[in-house]
Amino acid sequence: MNMLLFRLTSLVSGLLFGIGMVISGMADPTKVIGFLDVTGAWDPSLIFVMGGALLVFMPAYFIVIKPKAKPLNASSFSLANNPHLDSRLISGAVIFGLGWGIAGICPGPAVSSLALGNRDVWVFFVAMLTGLFVMGQWLKTKN
Repeated sequence: MNMLLFRLTSLVSGLLFGIGMVISGMADPTKVIGFLDVTGAWDPSLIFVMGGALLVFMPAYFIVIKPKAKPLNASSFSLANNPHLDSRLISGAVIFGLGWGIAGICPGPAVSSLALGNRDVWVFFVAMLTGLFVMGQWLKTKN
């Protein structure tokens, strides 16, 4: 694998993602909470963000990505090898969803909005990293 190409691709992709999150408003927790509040003061504007992303991604996926036998920057595709839904996957998804709903921000946009200096996002980010570390340590002791 060409590590320079991999790192450059990762850098450009991350910058594009972060800039897109900030421009679209997805880095603003109040905007995300407004979108998730479907029974209250619902703000449907983020549907256009998702729709716009799909309009760009879907043609690129079907024309460029899907026909390839192997990825550009790796020897093979990294695919999940466990097709079963287990209690660990479901409980993790529920906890992730609860955290997203309570905080109003997803981890990706949280990383993007760290540069905006919002103290609440920094607290969320530190708590997220702490949770990842604690669960990682707990899972190591369990195995």
